[in-house]
Amino acid sequence: MDSVEMSAETKRYRFLALFCNLALLGFVALWHSTLSPHPLINPYGIMVAWIIPMLFPLKGIIQGKPYTHAWANFILMFYFLHGLTILWLDEGERYLALIEVIITSGAFVGNIYYARLRGKELGLKLKRLSEVEKIEKAKYTEK
Repeated sequence: MDSVEMSAETKRYRFLALFCNLALLGFVALWHSTLSPHPLINPYGIMVAWIIPMLFPLKGIIQGKPYTHAWANFILMFYFLHGLTILWLDEGERYLALIEVIITSGAFVGNIYYARLRGKELGLKLKRLSEVEKIEKAKYTEK
């Protein structure tokens, strides 16, 4: 199924998604371990806690699976909200939060457009709710 040729536009969004997801992983690890470690808690423990959620979709993102790119955005929203909160509240870490918001936004855009374009190229699509309802209704009315 992956033998379908990828268009140049899809490749661009794939690169953006892959680059930003990996950049966010590295940046968050660097931020919490080195750039601005927590003064009272082990910085490496915090770093591990911050990077674990990003590891869940990493394999699928590296492999270029459209579905993984789509659901990875739910995880990215956690980092986006964290960045916005720090931008608003903490003057000392504003520049770090701005970088986090920019990288997260890039990953979000890359993920969503890659998933959409690659899904179309591969012929993947979700069934309409009305179609699903008809199938389910037929399944249970036969018995």
